[in-house]
Amino acid sequence: MDIKKTALVLIDTQKESEFGIEGLEQAVNNSKNLIEACRSYNIPIIYTRHVSRADGVGLPDQEPINENGTPIYYASNTADIEVIDAIRPKEEDIVIDKHRWSGFYETSLDLMLRSLGVEHLIIGGFVTDGCLFSSVYDAYFRDYKIHLVKDICAATNEGAHMSSILILANWVYNIRIYNANEMIKKLKGEEHNVWISTAPDQLQFTPENMRAVFNQLDQ
Repeated sequence: MDIKKTALVLIDTQKESEFGIEGLEQAVNNSKNLIEACRSYNIPIIYTRHVSRADGVGLPDQEPINENGTPIYYASNTADIEVIDAIRPKEEDIVIDKHRWSGFYETSLDLMLRSLGVEHLIIGGFVTDGCLFSSVYDAYFRDYKIHLVKDICAATNEGAHMSSILILANWVYNIRIYNANEMIKKLKGEEHNVWISTAPDQLQFTPENMRAVFNQLDQ
């Protein structure tokens, strides 16, 4: 990974996620440590925010709404759209608002990354099985090299989180998967653990062995 061609992309690490996300606090703490490490190497930090217009205009089909037609989640007139305070952006960071799950769908994310000369994405965020999942695929479709940090991701439950990571491991052919402390070691040029895809559908996980297979990503 060429650090000069790398960016950290954090998907929807917003206050909305403080309600009902399993393992959120640990994911935020891990993100904070990784952000600090990336800053020390002048790696750009890019945040996406999911925003639903308070008047309901532009919502996805069947998006959950209140009785008055306003969005239940990520409403633009609430503080829930702001990034969690512990990892909030600094002035020099890039913040990109979006209206669909993927950080790339009808946003300037790809433009910003290419303007910065980025080829490698260190990526994580919320929720693993939704906005993070679709953003990783869209990044891969655009030929970015994917460095997924799985313990800065979180979902509403363990099964959703693990299964999503395992699906990405199976089908994003250039993916490398780390924990945050291992990615920090990598940035420092130290020996580190990383899981690297070697073949399509190599993990062959089932409901019965999913946790055991997931743990293989740490080896």
